[in-house]
Order: sequence, then C-alpha cells, then structure tokens
Amino acid sequence: MVKSFKINLLAFGIFLLQWLVFLTCKKVYLGKELSQKPCVILFWHGRLALMPFAYRKMGIKGKKAYVMISHHKDGEIIARNIALFGLNALRGSTSRGALSLLKQAFKILDQGDDIIITPDGPRGPYHSLSDGSVMIALKKNVPLFLLNYEASSFWEFKSWDKMILPKPFSKITYRLSEEIKIKNLNLEEAKVLIKEKFDMISQIDRG
Repeated sequence: MVKSFKINLLAFGIFLLQWLVFLTCKKVYLGKELSQKPCVILFWHGRLALMPFAYRKMGIKGKKAYVMISHHKDGEIIARNIALFGLNALRGSTSRGALSLLKQAFKILDQGDDIIITPDGPRGPYHSLSDGSVMIALKKNVPLFLLNYEASSFWEFKSWDKMILPKPFSKITYRLSEEIKIKNLNLEEAKVLIKEKFDMISQIDRG
C-alpha cells in the first residue's frame, strides 16, 4: 500500500512537471492527424517526457491508445503517469513473453484502437528497432506512423536513450510522419525504411 502510494505520488509529480514545462513553451505541430483506422505509432524512448501531449493533439477522437510498457522497474511509474493523460498501458516486452504480448496487441488493433511503441525501449540500444515493434504492423497490415519532437533548448539526461526534457519557454516542434508503407517489405527492409523516415522527421530546425 505504501509503495503504491509513493508510485502514484511520483507519477503525479512528474505529470505536474510535464504540464508546467509544456504550458510555458511555444508548440508547433507538423503533419496531419493519424488515420481513422487502427494504427501502430512509433517514437524513440528518448522523447518520452513530453510525448503524451502529441497524441492528445494528433489522435483521433473516439480511439483509445495503448502504450507498450515493459515490466522493468520504472514501468509502473510510466504506466500510472500516462493514465493521467488518458492513455492506456499494454504491459510486456517484445523480447520477453513476446507471443502473449503480440496477441494482446492484435486484439487492441482488431477493436479499432491504436498501439504506441518505443521500438528501442526499455533498454536500447539507442535508436534501435526491435523486431516485434515492426512485426505488429506487418502482421496486421495496419497504418504505421512515426512521432518525434525536438526542442530549441533542452536538458539531455546521461542515460542510454539520451532523453531530453525541453526547458521552460523553449520552442517544441512535434512532427507526425506520413503513413509508412511497409506492406510489401520483409522485416529487415521495413526496419531500414523506418530508420530512414525517423532520421527525416528528426531533422527539424530547433531555432
């Protein structure tokens, strides 16, 4: 009970910090809305801090979003934090217990909702693409989109994912890619294309 209370308190404290930073910053949104169809959305783990705001802006009303969060030690804090933004957690890893997780992901897509994944999480390597994150979109033949944000001024954490936290009163540029067409590609070809598209949407003027 005490541990759960501490986790809730920490998740809420992070939530307040996220809003404090977000409200002071200038925001620019590039790209169209997500598809009306259920889709898979990928973003790098190092952009986790203020990413919930992107789905609030670019998501489709009436669709739920399930963020894939592994069972690592920080996962419960993240799960409770994103719940405050109205996002759901899909707990598990594409490397451990992958079959069960994939079945859950397929069920969510079948019911018309979205899956959000950090393909290099929870432990990296930095900006790597896990097979499972790509296979979900390939197997279900659903639209695949990439999300990113850059900031004109930020703190960068000394962590494997080089996570950034925009500084108050900076400019945050969110960008949603066009749909990534991977239907006729094999897994490795799809991963190469996705990485190229990630590089493209990350090349945004931070000024």
